[in-house]
Amino acid sequence: MVQGNAQRRFRPLVQRFANLYRRPSHGGGALAVYLDGEPVVDVWTGFADAHGRVPWERDTASMSFSTTKGVVSTVIHRLVDRGLLAYDEPLATHWPAFDVEGKREVTLRHLLSHQAGLHRIRGVIASAEDLLDHEHVAEVVADQMPHHPLGGGTAYHGLTFGWLVAGLVKRVTGRGLREVVATELAEPLGLDGCWIGAPHDQWHRVAELFPPMPRALALDRIGGRVERTRSTRYLAEALLIDGFERLVFHDPERRILSTEMPAANGVFTARSLAKIYAALANGGCVDGVEVLSPETLHEAGRVQNRNRDAVLGLPMRWRLGYHQAFTLGGRPAWKAFGHYGYGGSGAWADPETGLSLAFVTNRLGSVTTPMGDVRLPRLSSAALGVVRRRR
Repeated sequence: MVQGNAQRRFRPLVQRFANLYRRPSHGGGALAVYLDGEPVVDVWTGFADAHGRVPWERDTASMSFSTTKGVVSTVIHRLVDRGLLAYDEPLATHWPAFDVEGKREVTLRHLLSHQAGLHRIRGVIASAEDLLDHEHVAEVVADQMPHHPLGGGTAYHGLTFGWLVAGLVKRVTGRGLREVVATELAEPLGLDGCWIGAPHDQWHRVAELFPPMPRALALDRIGGRVERTRSTRYLAEALLIDGFERLVFHDPERRILSTEMPAANGVFTARSLAKIYAALANGGCVDGVEVLSPETLHEAGRVQNRNRDAVLGLPMRWRLGYHQAFTLGGRPAWKAFGHYGYGGSGAWADPETGLSLAFVTNRLGSVTTPMGDVRLPRLSSAALGVVRRRR
């Protein structure tokens, strides 16, 4: 049974959402939508564990992988608004690791649009266990030299993005990114679940992720083969780390929630994500809080590169920290942007319609990619269909 509230006209969207969770083995999830800065859908259903025993509740949150990048990018844009950062300023201005030959020209714009050439994590970090020391990882990642794809395209900084952003934030604010997300977004907007990792006293709210990838496709087994294949070498370099699957799915201590992995281990409720993006869909403001100035919002949402991404193999139309919001069913939204994540979660804003949508879930799709699966694009198309029919 779906719980929560939704305006009647969004009934087709809620029904599509409900159909994702017909059995306990399907897990659970939550869906939230804002229109013109007002909440119009806030629903949840299913189970927060792999055995169908723990119901998904109103305050259940889920680790949402790369969806995290959109949230931390919004924090970066707030620091730009404050004058602490500038898009075309070299990172070397703040971070000595970049003040060397070959990296002095790397700017914040390059980093946010995945053009910094610092996508590599495989071979830079020996194993997933090393990721738990996030401050050390930030330094190691920043010390590598750029490696750009041929043709001047982008290479998705699938994991390194978060530590590079966190390191930069630490140098301009003196605070860790977990704290800055709280003070810049969660507290001003009154969000009920928006963390990098999660406070230990909130772990009981965090849904159990399942199932792990089929063993035949496990990263620990395919990493070497992918790395040796020319067409997928960038994918391996950016995303495959020995032991990552064990750390995420098979660690009884849930240490993944303790560290700061700001490209991947954000923990969110759908309504928190939808509210952040509601501001981005409506001139930078929601509930009387200015999240971004109109000028900064315009620059953040402007397409930076239209080439095929070397890691993902798709033209992502990268903005500054966001990508094109993908849809299915013949309803493209070319001005909509946000960030989707491995496992299916994601959120986006569409300035053209004033719509924002967020979806979180604990069940990985049967066919998933670094940018999720078909569930969120289908939900997105359904929501856009409702709004466009009424306008």
